[in-house]
Amino acid sequence: MTTTTAPSLACQKDEFRLDPGAHYLNCAYLGPIPRSVEEVGIEGIRRKRSPTPFPSEAFFTGCDRARERFGRLVAAPADRIAILPAASYGITTAARNVPLSAGQRIVLLGEQFPSNVYIWRRLADEHECELHTVARPGPPPSAALWNERLLEAITPDTAVVALPHTHWTDGTRIDLAAAGARARAVGAAFIIDGSQSIGAIPFDVGALQPDALITVGYKWLLGPYSTCLGYFGERFDDGVPLEETWIGREGSEDFQGLVDYTDVYRPGAARYDVGETSNFILIPMLIEALDRILAWRPARIRAYCADLLSGLTDELCDRGWPIEDDAWRSGHMLGARLPEGWDLGRLQDRLAADGVYASLRGDALRVSPNVYNQAEDIEALRDVLRSFSGG
Repeated sequence: MTTTTAPSLACQKDEFRLDPGAHYLNCAYLGPIPRSVEEVGIEGIRRKRSPTPFPSEAFFTGCDRARERFGRLVAAPADRIAILPAASYGITTAARNVPLSAGQRIVLLGEQFPSNVYIWRRLADEHECELHTVARPGPPPSAALWNERLLEAITPDTAVVALPHTHWTDGTRIDLAAAGARARAVGAAFIIDGSQSIGAIPFDVGALQPDALITVGYKWLLGPYSTCLGYFGERFDDGVPLEETWIGREGSEDFQGLVDYTDVYRPGAARYDVGETSNFILIPMLIEALDRILAWRPARIRAYCADLLSGLTDELCDRGWPIEDDAWRSGHMLGARLPEGWDLGRLQDRLAADGVYASLRGDALRVSPNVYNQAEDIEALRDVLRSFSGG
């Protein structure tokens, strides 16, 4: 039996309308939308301009397509996908449906993005739980030890393990397979924020078995702002949504019968949808963005980004920048700690002056390319770093 390897992904810069004078290496901050996504959004505006005809089924068909696309992307059933407005909304939805008792433990990683922190702080205080944060054990390379300490922190009294897939500050990979297995062994809810990975890294719900997976649409999915998608597993089948929307109820497709109120929700994760989920501008844009990602394929996107970053990574390592070991880097972004004595403000100003867009997060320079980038974008960043004295 022979197997074939998918051809490498070519640069897709022509699919975007990026400023020709910019070297945009900041997808982890804000992903640009492809041309086709922009055009679908404009068509949505035009459709709303004169909604004649506008059949009632249009309130459902777009959302169903978005669920199906995201389900394919993360290998999950479409009926387990909810349409959400933000990661904080999805994580709060999951959090509010996890039973907690005094003395139980909630496990987080140090310096997680706030969307996956603030609700756990509130619930820990309300239920007198222990909020256990596993701090980074030191400067890179330290991810192997960090992941070991994470597993040690998941004790039998743990009720929740809430983690990122990739750490947002520097792209450190979290071993979700090991963490998930440990969470299941102690009966803890396993909640994943995939906002800095889904779309650029393959994810298989069946293999990793999260109870909930939440990811925003405006970063690596290359979709519009105020869009988010969530997978909710069996643990949340009977949960209570944050909103009691009409469209989340069984039989809501029959507009004439909406006065026949019901306490029964629509099957699956639709109960957790945000109100006005049928947004006729954003949902078509999100579908088109998901179609682009599915066509390009996350494995090839990651490989493309990793290839772009490889030379820069080697150079910064040779110059003494602390960088995580290759085995613990996600591949689609690079986080390098600045050498001692470097002036972060001056570096940020210099990058901006040269039209190079990357992020400074904590004490790390975060470089996050995507399929629209070319070697010349990395070279422009190199030129800034080579010429910058740091003092």
